[in-house]
Amino acid sequence: CATPRSGFEMLKARANAGLTQDAVAERMGTTKSAISRLEGAGRHAPSLATLKKYAAAVGCDLQVTLVPCKAA
Repeated sequence: CATPRSGFEMLKARANAGLTQDAVAERMGTTKSAISRLEGAGRHAPSLATLKKYAAAVGCDLQVTLVPCKAA
């Protein structure tokens, strides 16, 4: 029931903040390649702590919402 939408939302938030992956990485104390993996939808399962750090780095708050899965 996972969705690739989270990667899109991250890219959108970073673009809205006018930041590069390098800039976000510096704010988070990590590498550009780590940010690339984080933004790669469906390829990585980041922790909530990492998502909170990313959100703060791009000037956002993190919200977690539970939605019913569609039956396959």
